[in-house]
Formats: sequence, structure tokens, C-alpha cells
Amino acid sequence: MTVPLADLIAQYESIRDEIDAAIREVLLSGHFILGPFVEELEGGIAAFTGSDHAIGVNSGTDALILALAACGIGPGDEVITPPFTFVATIEAVAHLGATPVFADIDPRTFLMDPAAAAARITSKTRALLPVDLFGQTADRQAYAELAARHGLKLIYDGAQAIGATYSGAPIGAFGDATTLSFFPTKNLGAYGDGGMTLTNDETLRDRVRSLRFHGSGGAYEYSHVGYCSRLDAVQAAVLRVKLRYLPEWNRARRRHAELYATGLAKTRCVLPAEAPAAHHVYHQYTVRHPERDRLRTHLAEADVQSGIYYPSPLHIQKAYAHLGYQPGDFPEAERACREVLSLPVHPGLTDEQIHHVCRTIEEFDHDRA
Repeated sequence: MTVPLADLIAQYESIRDEIDAAIREVLLSGHFILGPFVEELEGGIAAFTGSDHAIGVNSGTDALILALAACGIGPGDEVITPPFTFVATIEAVAHLGATPVFADIDPRTFLMDPAAAAARITSKTRALLPVDLFGQTADRQAYAELAARHGLKLIYDGAQAIGATYSGAPIGAFGDATTLSFFPTKNLGAYGDGGMTLTNDETLRDRVRSLRFHGSGGAYEYSHVGYCSRLDAVQAAVLRVKLRYLPEWNRARRRHAELYATGLAKTRCVLPAEAPAAHHVYHQYTVRHPERDRLRTHLAEADVQSGIYYPSPLHIQKAYAHLGYQPGDFPEAERACREVLSLPVHPGLTDEQIHHVCRTIEEFDHDRA
């Protein structure tokens, strides 16, 4: 039995008629960059995420860059963020000339530890950039208090967590800004790149809108040095269709997580922990295992795909060697990179496929006992 880590073809087939009609509508409209299709999506995403404003951009990375830039982050500033995340989080900081400053993670949730972040604050710190990793929200209350106490900007990287909530409130209700990615394998994925910056601040909204369109302040008037980062109408049309299904798809992910919790209870896997007040949407179902690499080989032999997110922490990546970090500086992030394994959890899975994954892991642990 084959169990894919993601199955975008099957997802498309399940909503093909709606997707095809939406794309055709764009092609017949003649509006391909920004325009009414993007505006409609922005309104839908804003409502879904509990934010006042949503600004469509070219990618999740651009959403971060524009959010940070709109908050005034630049050369000489420090931004505190975790070393256990996708590189785009710190890449956005670096592109603005600011310095990423790392804080270690909570080993239970893989999220940046607020106490560790607090210990890294200096006179140069200008922003906190927590990550909602694998579909789970960072501690909104702790970071709001920390940002207020030190007068810091608060931007959440919510690329993996659309549909997640904290204390019942959706992710767009918090902080100065939250960013989204619509990479194809995300819970809400486009058929190409796409992203969005969420904010409840009109000034930030206007800055991001200007920055995404070359710093435009009007027709051929430019008030900022900007970017070319506009969401296109085809991707917006695709995402409009998929947004209607997202609550159902996220419920399926949570149900699959429950099946894993039962099926893996007697294995050596350390199962993902849901943080207090957080409603997890399981972009990834990520376990720990003491023999991660051997287990992954065993799963592959049983036609079960898996992923390692992430195999190496960012503080020891070559591109960021100039920051001066060394192996051992962030032990929890480094241990996570040695032990984590993401199992298939996408909405299209059947119960039998999940049972097959669980049986395969049980067999591996039994044989290694």
C-alpha cells in the first residue's frame, strides 16, 4: 500500500470542475495581476483569519519581508526568531539588513520558547518573529506581553498555520502582522507561489500595499523603494475555491492526528504535543524517534513517504556563518533536527493508509526491541 506525504493531484481531481471554472473566469476577464479576484480573496482570507486587512503578495517569503519592512525593520536592528524553522523566516530579516537573533525551542511543541526569547533581548532588538510551526500557534499571550514590555514589533510567521486558533481566536487577530504562505503543499495551497500579509493596522496595511507595488503612492508616483510582489489573479481564483474547503480539510487533518495518537501509543515515537490554548491544524504530523533515519528507511520500504522538517538548524547553515553561532548553542533545536520525522497527514488519506503507517512503525519498534 502506497501512502504519499502529499497528494495534490487527488485534491485537484476532487474539486476539478470548480477549479477549472475559476481559472477560465480569470482568463476571460483579462485581469491577471491584482484586481477583483485578488481583492475578493483578500476579503475572504481576512474574514477567515480574524484580521482587518489582508494584502496578497507573491510568496510567503515576500509576505515576511514586506511585513518587517512596513514595521521599519532595517540595518542595525535585531529580530528574535527560532533556529528551527524554514530558512525564509530569517532570510526575510537578512534581506532587510537586520540581524536574526536565535532563541531555542520548547522540546514538546517545537515552538520558540518565550523565556528563551526574553533572554535574548538587547538594546538593539526591534522585533519578535515567532513561528507557528507545523500548524500550531506560538504563545500569543506570552509574546504580546513581552513585546509590550520592551516596546517591540510583533510579527508572526503563520505560513504553516492558516485555520489555527489561540484561545479561540484565529491567527490574524494578534500582533502587528501575521504572514501566510500559499505554497502548493500548505493547508491552503495555490498552484504556484503566493502569500499574504495580515494586519489590523491601517498604516501597516497601506505600507505593505505600497511596497508590494514598487513603493507606489499613486499613478507613477513612488514614496518608497519597493518590490514587485503582487499576487496574480489565477492563483487568487484557485485559492478562493480551496478556501471554501479549508475548514473541512483541517478537520480531516485533526482526525488523522487522532488516529495516529491511538495507533502509535505503544511505539517509541514521541507524539506531537498541543500547546495550551492552541488549536493545531497539523500542516505536518511530526513525531520524534530515537532511530529516525532507520525508521524512515523502513517506512520507505513499506511504500510510506515521510519528510524531515528540518534536517539542520539555521544557526549552523553556511549562509549564516557570519552570525558566529556554533553547534551546541541551541541544543533543543539541534536535537529536534536529529529526531523529527513528519508522517502523512493530508486530508485525502484513508483510515487504512494511516493504520498501515502505524503498523509499519510498530513492526519496526518490535524488531528493534
